[in-house]
Amino acid sequence: MKILACNSNRPLAEAIASFLNLELTHASVKRFSDMEIWVEILENVRGEDVFVVQSTSFPANDNLMELLVMLDALKRGSARRITAVVPYFGYARQDRKTGPRTPITAKLVANLITSAGANRVVTLDLHSGQIQGFFDIPLDNLYAAPVFSKHIIEHYRGERPMVVSPDVGGVVRARDLAKRINADLAIIDKRRERAGVSEVMNIIGDVSGRDCILVDDIVDSAGTLCNAAVALKGSGANSVVAYVTHGVLSGGAVARVASSPLDSLCITDSIQATEAMRLARNIQQISIAPLMAEAMRRVSQEASVSSLFN
Repeated sequence: MKILACNSNRPLAEAIASFLNLELTHASVKRFSDMEIWVEILENVRGEDVFVVQSTSFPANDNLMELLVMLDALKRGSARRITAVVPYFGYARQDRKTGPRTPITAKLVANLITSAGANRVVTLDLHSGQIQGFFDIPLDNLYAAPVFSKHIIEHYRGERPMVVSPDVGGVVRARDLAKRINADLAIIDKRRERAGVSEVMNIIGDVSGRDCILVDDIVDSAGTLCNAAVALKGSGANSVVAYVTHGVLSGGAVARVASSPLDSLCITDSIQATEAMRLARNIQQISIAPLMAEAMRRVSQEASVSSLFN
Protein backbone atom coordinates (compact mmCIF):
# COMPACT_ATOMS: atom_id res chain seq x y z
CA MET A 1 0.00 0.00 0.00
CA LYS A 2 1.42 3.35 -1.07
CA ILE A 3 -0.01 6.85 -0.49
CA LEU A 4 0.72 9.82 -2.74
CA ALA A 5 -0.26 13.43 -2.18
CA CYS A 6 -0.88 16.18 -4.69
CA ASN A 7 -0.83 19.82 -3.59
CA SER A 8 -4.43 20.64 -2.60
CA ASN A 9 -4.36 19.26 0.96
CA ARG A 10 -0.96 17.86 1.86
CA PRO A 11 -1.49 18.19 5.67
CA LEU A 12 -4.47 15.82 5.45
CA ALA A 13 -2.46 13.34 3.35
CA GLU A 14 0.37 13.45 5.90
CA ALA A 15 -2.09 12.87 8.76
CA ILE A 16 -3.62 9.89 6.94
CA ALA A 17 -0.17 8.40 6.28
CA SER A 18 0.80 8.92 9.92
CA PHE A 19 -2.35 7.15 11.11
CA LEU A 20 -1.45 4.18 8.89
CA ASN A 21 2.22 4.25 10.00
CA LEU A 22 3.35 4.87 6.43
CA GLU A 23 5.52 7.44 4.70
CA LEU A 24 4.13 9.38 1.77
CA THR A 25 5.53 8.08 -1.50
CA HIS A 26 7.94 10.59 -2.97
CA ALA A 27 6.55 12.38 -6.00
CA SER A 28 7.11 15.73 -7.65
CA VAL A 29 4.18 17.88 -8.79
CA LYS A 30 5.48 21.01 -10.49
CA ARG A 31 4.52 23.70 -12.97
CA PHE A 32 6.18 24.79 -16.18
CA SER A 33 6.54 28.53 -16.68
CA ASP A 34 3.15 28.64 -18.43
CA MET A 35 1.59 26.82 -15.39
CA GLU A 36 1.33 23.51 -17.24
CA ILE A 37 1.35 20.67 -14.69
CA TRP A 38 4.17 18.13 -14.65
CA VAL A 39 4.32 15.04 -12.42
CA GLU A 40 7.12 12.60 -11.68
CA ILE A 41 6.79 9.67 -9.27
CA LEU A 42 10.14 9.14 -7.62
CA GLU A 43 9.59 5.58 -6.33
CA ASN A 44 8.74 2.29 -7.96
CA VAL A 45 4.96 1.65 -7.97
CA ARG A 46 4.84 -1.40 -10.25
CA GLY A 47 2.33 -3.90 -8.87
CA GLU A 48 1.47 -1.70 -5.88
CA ASP A 49 -1.90 -0.77 -4.36
CA VAL A 50 -1.70 3.03 -4.64
CA PHE A 51 -3.90 5.75 -3.09
CA VAL A 52 -3.77 9.36 -4.35
CA VAL A 53 -5.09 11.99 -1.90
CA GLN A 54 -6.36 15.15 -3.60
CA SER A 55 -9.35 17.40 -2.89
CA THR A 56 -10.62 19.27 -5.93
CA SER A 57 -11.09 22.48 -3.96
CA PHE A 58 -9.96 26.01 -4.90
CA PRO A 59 -8.33 26.38 -7.37
CA ALA A 60 -10.64 23.60 -8.51
CA ASN A 61 -9.43 23.29 -12.09
CA ASP A 62 -5.73 23.19 -11.16
CA ASN A 63 -6.30 20.62 -8.42
CA LEU A 64 -8.48 18.46 -10.65
CA MET A 65 -5.82 18.53 -13.38
CA GLU A 66 -3.12 17.59 -10.85
CA LEU A 67 -5.18 14.56 -9.87
CA LEU A 68 -5.73 13.48 -13.48
CA VAL A 69 -2.04 13.81 -14.39
CA MET A 70 -1.01 11.87 -11.26
CA LEU A 71 -3.46 9.08 -12.08
CA ASP A 72 -2.10 8.85 -15.61
CA ALA A 73 1.48 8.70 -14.32
CA LEU A 74 0.58 5.84 -11.98
CA LYS A 75 -1.23 3.94 -14.71
CA ARG A 76 1.81 4.24 -16.98
CA GLY A 77 4.00 3.20 -14.03
CA SER A 78 2.12 -0.13 -13.89
CA ALA A 79 0.48 0.30 -10.48
CA ARG A 80 -1.70 -2.74 -9.74
CA ARG A 81 -4.65 -0.73 -8.43
CA ILE A 82 -5.12 3.04 -8.27
CA THR A 83 -7.59 4.59 -5.83
CA ALA A 84 -8.40 8.29 -6.08
CA VAL A 85 -9.07 9.58 -2.56
CA VAL A 86 -11.03 12.79 -3.08
CA PRO A 87 -12.16 14.10 0.33
CA TYR A 88 -13.93 17.05 -1.34
CA PHE A 89 -15.39 16.20 -4.75
CA GLY A 90 -15.57 19.47 -6.67
CA TYR A 91 -18.28 20.11 -9.28
CA ALA A 92 -20.63 17.93 -7.20
CA ARG A 93 -23.25 20.70 -7.18
CA GLN A 94 -23.56 20.38 -10.96
CA ASP A 95 -25.23 16.98 -10.72
CA ARG A 96 -28.26 17.57 -12.98
CA LYS A 97 -29.50 19.76 -15.79
CA THR A 98 -30.88 22.92 -14.19
CA GLY A 99 -32.10 24.35 -17.49
CA PRO A 100 -31.83 24.00 -21.24
CA ARG A 101 -28.31 23.60 -22.65
CA THR A 102 -26.62 23.22 -19.25
CA PRO A 103 -24.00 20.56 -18.43
CA ILE A 104 -23.94 17.77 -15.89
CA THR A 105 -20.35 18.50 -14.92
CA ALA A 106 -20.21 16.03 -12.04
CA LYS A 107 -20.66 13.24 -14.60
CA LEU A 108 -17.94 14.76 -16.80
CA VAL A 109 -15.49 14.81 -13.87
CA ALA A 110 -16.39 11.19 -13.06
CA ASN A 111 -15.56 10.24 -16.65
CA LEU A 112 -12.26 12.13 -16.51
CA ILE A 113 -11.14 10.44 -13.30
CA THR A 114 -12.01 7.01 -14.71
CA SER A 115 -10.33 7.66 -18.05
CA ALA A 116 -7.19 8.97 -16.33
CA GLY A 117 -6.64 5.57 -14.74
CA ALA A 118 -8.47 5.34 -11.40
CA ASN A 119 -9.75 1.85 -10.54
CA ARG A 120 -11.65 3.05 -7.48
CA VAL A 121 -12.71 6.30 -5.77
CA VAL A 122 -13.04 7.11 -2.07
CA THR A 123 -14.78 10.37 -1.22
CA LEU A 124 -16.65 12.05 1.64
CA ASP A 125 -20.25 13.30 1.86
CA LEU A 126 -21.11 13.70 -1.80
CA HIS A 127 -23.50 16.58 -2.40
CA SER A 128 -26.08 14.14 -3.76
CA GLY A 129 -26.26 10.37 -3.71
CA GLN A 130 -26.87 9.95 -7.43
CA ILE A 131 -23.30 11.02 -8.20
CA GLN A 132 -22.24 7.52 -7.15
CA GLY A 133 -24.03 6.28 -10.27
CA PHE A 134 -21.99 8.61 -12.48
CA PHE A 135 -18.95 6.36 -11.97
CA ASP A 136 -18.47 3.08 -13.80
CA ILE A 137 -15.88 2.03 -11.20
CA PRO A 138 -16.44 1.25 -7.49
CA LEU A 139 -16.96 4.33 -5.30
CA ASP A 140 -16.99 4.50 -1.50
CA ASN A 141 -18.88 7.53 -0.21
CA LEU A 142 -17.87 8.04 3.41
CA TYR A 143 -19.91 10.05 5.91
CA ALA A 144 -18.76 12.66 8.41
CA ALA A 145 -21.75 11.96 10.68
CA PRO A 146 -19.89 9.51 12.97
CA VAL A 147 -17.11 12.09 13.46
CA PHE A 148 -19.61 14.87 14.12
CA SER A 149 -21.78 12.79 16.46
CA LYS A 150 -18.78 11.86 18.61
CA HIS A 151 -17.76 15.54 18.86
CA ILE A 152 -21.33 16.63 19.68
CA ILE A 153 -21.83 13.96 22.36
CA GLU A 154 -18.59 15.02 24.05
CA HIS A 155 -19.56 18.72 23.89
CA TYR A 156 -23.21 18.36 24.92
CA ARG A 157 -22.74 15.66 27.54
CA GLY A 158 -25.92 15.39 29.61
CA GLU A 159 -27.82 17.91 27.47
CA ARG A 160 -30.49 17.49 24.76
CA PRO A 161 -29.61 19.63 21.75
CA MET A 162 -31.87 19.99 18.69
CA VAL A 163 -30.59 19.19 15.21
CA VAL A 164 -31.73 21.62 12.52
CA SER A 165 -31.68 21.14 8.76
CA PRO A 166 -30.97 24.49 7.04
CA ASP A 167 -33.25 23.51 4.13
CA VAL A 168 -35.73 20.83 3.14
CA GLY A 169 -33.16 19.11 0.90
CA GLY A 170 -30.90 18.34 3.88
CA VAL A 171 -33.52 16.62 6.02
CA VAL A 172 -32.17 13.10 5.44
CA ARG A 173 -28.67 14.16 6.56
CA ALA A 174 -30.02 16.01 9.60
CA ARG A 175 -32.31 13.12 10.57
CA ASP A 176 -29.38 10.70 10.46
CA LEU A 177 -27.34 12.88 12.82
CA ALA A 178 -30.32 13.43 15.12
CA LYS A 179 -30.83 9.66 15.34
CA ARG A 180 -27.16 9.11 16.19
CA ILE A 181 -27.23 11.56 19.10
CA ASN A 182 -30.87 10.91 20.14
CA ALA A 183 -31.96 14.49 19.49
CA ASP A 184 -35.08 16.24 18.19
CA LEU A 185 -35.24 17.58 14.64
CA ALA A 186 -36.29 20.94 13.22
CA ILE A 187 -36.34 22.15 9.62
CA ILE A 188 -35.84 25.60 8.12
CA ASP A 189 -37.98 26.34 5.08
CA LYS A 190 -36.24 28.90 2.91
CA ARG A 191 -36.88 30.49 -0.43
CA ARG A 192 -33.86 31.02 -2.68
CA GLU A 193 -34.44 34.09 -4.84
CA ARG A 194 -31.28 33.57 -6.93
CA ALA A 195 -28.04 31.57 -6.84
CA GLY A 196 -25.93 32.33 -3.77
CA VAL A 197 -28.72 34.27 -1.99
CA SER A 198 -31.19 32.66 0.41
CA GLU A 199 -34.05 34.00 2.50
CA VAL A 200 -35.24 32.23 5.62
CA MET A 201 -39.01 31.95 5.58
CA ASN A 202 -40.19 29.62 8.32
CA ILE A 203 -38.95 27.29 11.08
CA ILE A 204 -40.71 23.94 11.36
CA GLY A 205 -40.34 22.94 15.01
CA ASP A 206 -40.12 24.70 18.38
CA VAL A 207 -36.53 25.84 19.00
CA SER A 208 -37.26 28.18 21.90
CA GLY A 209 -34.79 27.61 24.73
CA ARG A 210 -32.93 24.90 22.79
CA ASP A 211 -29.28 24.51 21.80
CA CYS A 212 -29.52 24.19 18.02
CA ILE A 213 -27.12 22.28 15.79
CA LEU A 214 -27.26 23.11 12.08
CA VAL A 215 -25.90 20.36 9.83
CA ASP A 216 -24.99 20.55 6.13
CA ASP A 217 -22.55 19.10 3.62
CA ILE A 218 -21.10 22.29 2.06
CA VAL A 219 -20.74 25.86 3.29
CA ASP A 220 -19.70 28.19 0.45
CA SER A 221 -20.93 31.78 0.73
CA ALA A 222 -22.31 30.95 4.25
CA GLY A 223 -25.43 32.99 3.51
CA THR A 224 -27.77 30.10 4.25
CA LEU A 225 -26.11 29.24 7.58
CA CYS A 226 -25.90 32.83 8.77
CA ASN A 227 -29.53 33.53 7.86
CA ALA A 228 -30.54 30.33 9.61
CA ALA A 229 -28.63 31.36 12.74
CA VAL A 230 -30.38 34.74 12.76
CA ALA A 231 -33.77 33.07 12.40
CA LEU A 232 -33.06 30.52 15.16
CA LYS A 233 -31.79 33.12 17.59
CA GLY A 234 -34.82 35.26 16.73
CA SER A 235 -37.05 32.31 17.60
CA GLY A 236 -35.51 31.98 21.06
CA ALA A 237 -32.71 29.46 20.57
CA ASN A 238 -30.13 29.51 23.39
CA SER A 239 -27.21 28.83 21.06
CA VAL A 240 -26.58 27.96 17.42
CA VAL A 241 -23.65 25.93 16.19
CA ALA A 242 -23.12 24.43 12.74
CA TYR A 243 -21.45 21.19 11.67
CA VAL A 244 -20.56 21.21 7.97
CA THR A 245 -18.42 18.66 6.16
CA HIS A 246 -16.79 20.82 3.48
CA GLY A 247 -15.71 24.36 4.36
CA VAL A 248 -15.44 25.96 0.90
CA LEU A 249 -15.94 29.44 2.43
CA SER A 250 -15.31 31.47 -0.71
CA GLY A 251 -15.24 35.25 -1.08
CA GLY A 252 -16.25 37.04 2.11
CA ALA A 253 -17.70 33.94 3.75
CA VAL A 254 -15.21 33.81 6.64
CA ALA A 255 -15.93 37.41 7.62
CA ARG A 256 -19.66 36.73 7.28
CA VAL A 257 -19.42 33.76 9.67
CA ALA A 258 -17.23 35.69 12.12
CA SER A 259 -19.79 38.50 12.37
CA SER A 260 -22.85 36.21 12.48
CA PRO A 261 -24.80 34.92 15.50
CA LEU A 262 -23.23 31.49 14.98
CA ASP A 263 -21.54 30.48 18.21
CA SER A 264 -19.36 28.00 16.32
CA LEU A 265 -18.87 26.59 12.84
CA CYS A 266 -17.23 23.14 12.90
CA ILE A 267 -15.87 21.94 9.56
CA THR A 268 -13.70 19.00 8.62
CA ASP A 269 -10.24 19.28 7.09
CA SER A 270 -11.43 17.84 3.75
CA ILE A 271 -10.36 21.26 2.43
CA GLN A 272 -7.16 22.81 3.74
CA ALA A 273 -7.91 25.80 5.99
CA THR A 274 -6.85 29.26 4.91
CA GLU A 275 -5.15 31.67 7.28
CA ALA A 276 -8.41 33.62 7.62
CA MET A 277 -10.24 30.46 8.66
CA ARG A 278 -7.60 29.61 11.25
CA LEU A 279 -7.85 33.11 12.76
CA ALA A 280 -11.65 33.33 12.80
CA ARG A 281 -13.07 33.41 16.33
CA ASN A 282 -15.87 30.91 15.72
CA ILE A 283 -14.50 28.48 13.10
CA GLN A 284 -12.83 25.22 14.09
CA GLN A 285 -11.71 22.15 12.16
CA ILE A 286 -12.27 18.51 13.04
CA SER A 287 -9.89 16.02 11.44
CA ILE A 288 -11.25 13.28 9.20
CA ALA A 289 -7.80 11.69 8.82
CA PRO A 290 -8.62 8.69 11.09
CA LEU A 291 -11.86 8.03 9.18
CA MET A 292 -10.22 8.30 5.75
CA ALA A 293 -7.24 6.22 6.84
CA GLU A 294 -9.38 3.41 8.22
CA ALA A 295 -11.47 3.34 5.05
CA MET A 296 -8.32 3.20 2.92
CA ARG A 297 -6.95 0.37 5.07
CA ARG A 298 -10.17 -1.60 4.59
CA VAL A 299 -10.17 -1.00 0.84
CA SER A 300 -6.58 -2.26 0.65
CA GLN A 301 -7.44 -5.33 2.73
CA GLU A 302 -10.69 -6.02 0.84
CA ALA A 303 -12.65 -5.58 4.09
CA SER A 304 -16.06 -3.99 4.65
CA VAL A 305 -16.17 -0.18 4.44
CA SER A 306 -19.90 0.18 5.11
CA SER A 307 -19.49 -1.32 8.59
CA LEU A 308 -17.67 1.89 9.56
CA PHE A 309 -21.06 3.62 9.76
CA ASN A 310 -23.21 1.03 11.49
